[in-house]
Amino acid sequence: MKEHAAFKKQEAAARIIVALDVDSEEKAYNLVKLLSPPVRYFKVGMRLFTACGPRILKTLKKMGVQIFLDLKYHDIPHTVATTAQVVTSYGVDMFNIHLSGGREMICSTVKAVRETAVKEGLASPLLIGVTVLTSFNEETLYEEAGIKNKLPQHVVHLASLGAENGMDGVVASPQEVKAIREKCGDKFLIVTPGIRPSWSVQDDQQRVLTPAQALEAGANYLVIGRPIIRHSSPKTAIKKILAEVSK
Repeated sequence: MKEHAAFKKQEAAARIIVALDVDSEEKAYNLVKLLSPPVRYFKVGMRLFTACGPRILKTLKKMGVQIFLDLKYHDIPHTVATTAQVVTSYGVDMFNIHLSGGREMICSTVKAVRETAVKEGLASPLLIGVTVLTSFNEETLYEEAGIKNKLPQHVVHLASLGAENGMDGVVASPQEVKAIREKCGDKFLIVTPGIRPSWSVQDDQQRVLTPAQALEAGANYLVIGRPIIRHSSPKTAIKKILAEVSK
């Protein structure tokens, strides 16, 4: 048990993806400089990408960090596939699409990513599927989205759809990690937002676990934003998270 805890402490920093949920290049660059190392993976979401455009990706790559582009593409298959070609050319390490877009959208996107990477001599980015947003609960899924399945069942259904059609993994709440792992196997990546350290507040997230709980459940990557970037000392927040995982 002690060896396992020590391993987690050593490897946890490599599994944390810090969400750069800010609205300017300066704020993003300052966070990266502050937190890297030990953190090497950073998420660029809608807010930062809309404010800065593709240049933020190029600059971050020059800083030597890995990028998860979190724009959650969801459209007709042709639109998502051709957009995926552009995203692949940016050299990002991971990006996501909504699995609710269906089998044809998934397959055409997987094919576009692989072919573009080979054509341009780039490493193929990890293609991750969004299952059900962590802001959803059973009520919103049923009453607003019109989904009749129970929330965990729907998450596993979408994860299976992704796994069967060439996706590298999924984005899912930490509370569904065990069920996805059982259904989709050990090689399927699970990226978990909705991570809240024991000392932080839940905010608008509905389905949360602590970093240690999510790793124990089988998550590969933990996406953590507000508990770190809104902390009075983001570097201290990282140290507290690593300490919490090691217990």
